[in-house]
Amino acid sequence: MKQFRIHKDDVVMVTAGKDKGKIGRVLKILRKSDRVLVEKVNMAVRHTKPNPQIQQPGGRLEKEMPVHISNVIVQCPACKASTRVGYRYIEESRDGKTNKKRVRFCKKCNEIMAQGGKKK
Repeated sequence: MKQFRIHKDDVVMVTAGKDKGKIGRVLKILRKSDRVLVEKVNMAVRHTKPNPQIQQPGGRLEKEMPVHISNVIVQCPACKASTRVGYRYIEESRDGKTNKKRVRFCKKCNEIMAQGGKKK
């Protein structure tokens, strides 16, 4: 399985395409096609028919379309800058045992980033 440095709920900035410069949260990662769904980015209009069985009105619905993963970059929650992500191992002790835990960090400010862009 492919491994990406971008995770679900990360805040990312689009670096190429019609939505260049927009910032949004990653909603979903599509691993088979190397794409991500970013909130309020690459919007498209979907025309739908009304469905009276489930009380769904018809009309024009706007929805997010996937963006290639190479066209987004992670925003660091600590320094608020677009940055590359690195990995390092930290030792944590629990119940008298020491374990190495793999964490992501910002390459600009060296601050540890939790998954989803939330700081631990």
